[in-house]
Amino acid sequence: MRRILIPLSLALAGLGAAFALLGSGARPAAHPGAPSDAVFATEQAQVRVVTVTDALTEPWALAFLPDGDMLITERHGRLRLLHNGRLVPTDIHGVPPVDTRKQDGLMDLALHPDFEQNRILYFTYSKNGERGDTTVLASARFDGASLADVRDLLVADAWDDYGGNSGSRIAFGPDRTIYMSVGDRHEQKPAQDLRTHKGKILRLNDDGTIPRDNPFVNRADARPEIFAYGVRNPQGLFIDSSGTIWEHEHGPRGGDELNIIQRGHNYGWPAITFGVNYDGTTISKETAHEGMDQPIVHWTPSISPAGLTMYTSDRFPAWQGNLFLGALSGAHLRRLELRAGRVMHQEELVLFRRPKSRQRIRDVRQGPDGLLYLLTDGGALLRLEPAVTITSSGDPR
Repeated sequence: MRRILIPLSLALAGLGAAFALLGSGARPAAHPGAPSDAVFATEQAQVRVVTVTDALTEPWALAFLPDGDMLITERHGRLRLLHNGRLVPTDIHGVPPVDTRKQDGLMDLALHPDFEQNRILYFTYSKNGERGDTTVLASARFDGASLADVRDLLVADAWDDYGGNSGSRIAFGPDRTIYMSVGDRHEQKPAQDLRTHKGKILRLNDDGTIPRDNPFVNRADARPEIFAYGVRNPQGLFIDSSGTIWEHEHGPRGGDELNIIQRGHNYGWPAITFGVNYDGTTISKETAHEGMDQPIVHWTPSISPAGLTMYTSDRFPAWQGNLFLGALSGAHLRRLELRAGRVMHQEELVLFRRPKSRQRIRDVRQGPDGLLYLLTDGGALLRLEPAVTITSSGDPR
């Protein structure tokens, strides 16, 4: 794995295309910390970074609408619309009150598979209550300017008054059930307790009811929404075309993981872990145990993964089948090459001159145009476009 820097020669090669982009209304990345030339080299392609907008405030997730527009959540409780490539100044009305203590807030976003017909979307947010706050899965109908018929489908039994470690990502499976991650809320042991939603992957029907084939649906000592358990703080959830469920999560100090989630499986937290407590003390002496799944890959020191997608387009042919995720620690985009469910190679794509410039990548999505879109904590929505591809022989074309 090698760290990618931005050579001046590549910047000069991309200037003509950059001026063309300026003329079309888009502009090269120019927010604080971004490279001024917006063109950089990777192991397999030359890539141009275009700033779509830098006027967001702590964006967390995005979803592409059928007409080409985008919806973007901001952690502090605003839902924003990007229309015709420009951020609408007013936010979408109808978002319920959001608790924003610590890392909590308005989080993930997904469209119903039949959104073009029913206009239903789903989102997760932190809800305040007598026992602190918890993570909620909600649905609503989007009319283009506001949310209507807002309904809490699941108020997770994951209450905590500290804030943070909430998860929470959502994704639809091929069978139209919706998967939802819930973090351990800074409590370790409940992740192994099937009587609570803390540290779990949940699965629901699109109306919030419980699928009859969930693994623990007939057990009196388990929550029927649970699909898998023993996770810590899942910040990435993606289901590929084969139905494989990819999940990544923050470890404590070290021990970040990428997992393939399977029905009824136990992923070990905190009984097994490659990490330690933030003060350096031991959580568990074991990194493996019978009946507990091993991660596909783990990261120590932590990279703090955020957002997750599998690239499938031919705009970057060499990237097809690769996983992409943001790495909050180090402020880079990470590319993972896979083979038979194993990570064979990793590449760091460094997009910012100053890694600590608050331009950490929070979400990664593939757009309907086959390009990659990134949200950064600093308020930017970035688009990655091909500049000059590199052939297998190493020659540009």
